[in-house]
Order: sequence, then C-alpha cells, then structure tokens
Amino acid sequence: MSKESEEKGYGAQFTVRPKFTADSVLPLSELSDPPIVKTQKIICIGASTGGTRALNALLPQFPVDCPPIAIVLHMPEGFTNDFASRLSAKSKIKVQEARDGDKLERGLALIAPGNKHMILRRSNDSYYVELNDGELVCRQRPSADVLFRSAARFAGPNAIGIIMTGMGDDGARGMLEMHERGAWTIAQNEETCAVYGMPKQAVALGGVDKILPLEQIALAALAKANQLKS
Repeated sequence: MSKESEEKGYGAQFTVRPKFTADSVLPLSELSDPPIVKTQKIICIGASTGGTRALNALLPQFPVDCPPIAIVLHMPEGFTNDFASRLSAKSKIKVQEARDGDKLERGLALIAPGNKHMILRRSNDSYYVELNDGELVCRQRPSADVLFRSAARFAGPNAIGIIMTGMGDDGARGMLEMHERGAWTIAQNEETCAVYGMPKQAVALGGVDKILPLEQIALAALAKANQLKS
C-alpha cells in the first residue's frame, strides 16, 4: 500500500462497536410475574426520527386525568427538557423531563432525558422511574427496548405500549416482551410515519395488537385503559 493511501486512511482498521440489547441494562433473567390486580395502568411510548412532530400531535389529545405516560424519544442530551416544556404548554396534561425517582401519576408524562435510559419501577400500586447510564441499547440511550422491557416486568397486562415513527429496530423486541406478558400494544401505521422503521420491525416480530394512524392512537389507548380498570 502506498504512503499516500496510508495517509488517507485507506489501510486503517475501523472498530465497529457492538450492538447491545436490553440485557446489558435490565437482564431478561430478572423478569418476574407481572402484577395483575389493583395496579395503576400506564402508557409507554417509544419514538425516534419524526417523533417530535408525532408527540406534538399525540400528547395534546390526552385528557388531564389520563393514565401516567412514560416516553423514550431519541433526542440528544440537553434538548429533552425544553422539548418537554413546550409540549406541556400545549397539552392538557403535564409533560416534563424525568428525574431519577420521579413518581408517575395520572395526568403526567415523563420524557427520558437525552443520554439516560429510563426504567419503569413499581412500588405497591404506583410507578416511578429510574435513570440509568448503561450501555447503548440498539445503539441508543435512551432506548425504547429498555423502557418496554421494564414495563413488561413491572406492569405486564396493566400496560399499554405504543411504538411510533423512527429509524432502526429499537423498541421492537421490548414491545414483543410487553405483548407476551399481557400488555396491549399499538404501532403507528406506515402512512403517518416519517420513517416506518421501528413500527415495521415491531409488527414483523409479532408484538403488535393494533396498527393505527397517528390521529387514532390516543383515543384507542384511552379506551383500552378504561377497559383495563380493576
């Protein structure tokens, strides 16, 4: 190889970082039987490319007393707080960037901070979130797979999962786990997605109960949450 080629980097060795799964943050072996009776219902949402616009259309549709909402959006560190504030100003519910230990309550949506995984935890009949700076999962942090796996573990059939527009496959495996543990799951349809990547992968894995256009998702989630009331 010529010196010129070496200087241009043609002979350089490139290292491809491994693509970690949710196992690196919340091992599958930790899954326990999900709660079934007398537990708050919860809505978990994952989105990426096109997700800011989709959430701007989705969240204002939820009423002030809706079930608590946990959201993972692939957004860089430092941007999620301002985005949550803008969403809160135009919504009936309160929207805020999550802090470690925040309790999820009715009429509240928590958005995972950029560069932090968000794990759902349960305490008696309520939920709170734990922030984690573990490995990138599906090359993302936060990762929808991590949130969805924790929902499968700690909420099970009391959860509703929503996977929205986005590139890649983050959230697809976690949604399948939610589905297998009794959660009701929704994928945004191709026609209303900016990028039909994440929903497409979730559908392909068989983890989706309903495929809906963006404008119908909130109403369907609310109707299902009412059916789930214990």
